[in-house]
Amino acid sequence: MTAEPGTDRSESFGEALLGAVLDRAHELPPHLIGPLVADVVERLGGRRPQVLLQDYGQLLLVPLRGEGLTGGDPQDIDASVAGRCFLDAQPVEVPEADGVRVHLPLLDGGDQVGVMAVTLDRVDDDDRRLLARLSGLVADLLVTKHGYSDLFFSTRRGEPMSVAAEVQWSLLPPLAMVMPRVAVAGILEPAYDVAGDSFDYALNGDILHVAMIDAMGHGLGAATMATVAIGAYRHARRLGTGLSEIYAAMDVAVVHQFGPDHFVTAQMMRLDTATGRMHWVNAGHPPPILVRDHRVMCRLDVPTTLPVGMGGAEPEVGELDLERGDRVLCFTDGLIEEHAVGEEQFGEDQLIDWVNRLERTGRGVRAVARSLSHTLKRARGGHTTDDATLLLVEWRG
Repeated sequence: MTAEPGTDRSESFGEALLGAVLDRAHELPPHLIGPLVADVVERLGGRRPQVLLQDYGQLLLVPLRGEGLTGGDPQDIDASVAGRCFLDAQPVEVPEADGVRVHLPLLDGGDQVGVMAVTLDRVDDDDRRLLARLSGLVADLLVTKHGYSDLFFSTRRGEPMSVAAEVQWSLLPPLAMVMPRVAVAGILEPAYDVAGDSFDYALNGDILHVAMIDAMGHGLGAATMATVAIGAYRHARRLGTGLSEIYAAMDVAVVHQFGPDHFVTAQMMRLDTATGRMHWVNAGHPPPILVRDHRVMCRLDVPTTLPVGMGGAEPEVGELDLERGDRVLCFTDGLIEEHAVGEEQFGEDQLIDWVNRLERTGRGVRAVARSLSHTLKRARGGHTTDDATLLLVEWRG
C-alpha cells in the first residue's frame, strides 16, 4: 500500500522520540537500558528518570541501577505513590516543588513489570501520550532483555534464593496476564524458598489452559519433580489432547522418572474465553473456589482421581458455565494447612472469609491475588513452612 500523493511522511517529534528507542533496541545491551531511557526523557524535557522493578516477594519496588537513572531506596508497594501506580496499573501524577512527578505502569501483556517515574516542569496531554507509549516500549525492553542478563534478577532479589526456588522461578510463566476476555494472576510463597508448587497457563486462540501442581517433599527434589510434571503437562497440552489424556501423560512421566513412591497433586482446567464454558479435572488437589459478585459461591468439587504418579483411574471432567466477572481461585494445600505449634490449621473457612473481604475492594486480579497471599500469610502469623501458592482466573466475558 502506497501513501497518497502529498502525504507528509517526515518524522515528527514524537516519532523521533520513540524511534530512538526502537532503532537502538535490537542490539542494546541490558545494562544500557538506563542511559537510553535517560536520553529519551531528557529530549522530552524531563529529568530524574527512574525504573522500579517488583521484587520476587511482591512487597517492594526496587530501583534499577544504570547510568542516567535515579537510584534511591526500595519503595513499599502498599505505602507509596509508585506502589499505587503499580497496583492500579494507572498513571499517577504528583505535584512537587520543581514540577510534576509522573509515575507510569510498565505493562507487558497485562503483566506488571514495574513502574517508570519522571519529573517534568508541567504535563499536558501530549506529554501523557508520549510517556504512556515510552513506558510501553521500556516494559517490552525489560522483558526482552531479561533472558540475556542477571541484572534484572539481581535487582528483584531481596534476599538469598534457594536452588529449588531458582528452578521454580525459571519454570513459571509471567505471574499475570490481562486480556480483553480473561485475566490470570498468581503468586508463590515463600518466594525465595519455594520448591514443589508451580502453575502454568497458555492462551491458545479462545482457549485458556491452566494447571496447578504440588509435588511431594521439599527442596530440590520437589522442584525437580515439579519441573517434570509441568514439562509433561506442556507437552501433552501442545499435542492438543484432552484433560484426561493430559493427566495420563503427566502420570507416566512422573512414574518413569521417580518411581511409584513419588507423586504430584494436580489440577488442570480449560476455559473457552468466548463462551465461559470451563472444564477441569482434579488429581488429589484441593478443589478450586468460585467467586461470583465479589463473594465466594461454592467449592468446585468433582470426583478426584489419584495424584499424578500413582496410576489413578481416568479422572472425571467437571463442567461449568461461568458468568461474566466470575473468578476461580486455585490454591495448594499449604495455603490452608499451615498452623502454629499446638494450634489448629488455618483452614478453608478463614480463606473464604479473607477472599470475601478482599473481593469487596473491587480491584483487579493482580492486586487481589497479591493482597490475598500476603494477608493470608499475616493471618497465619507469618508461618510458611510449606509452599503456599494461589492462582486467580477471571472470565471477563
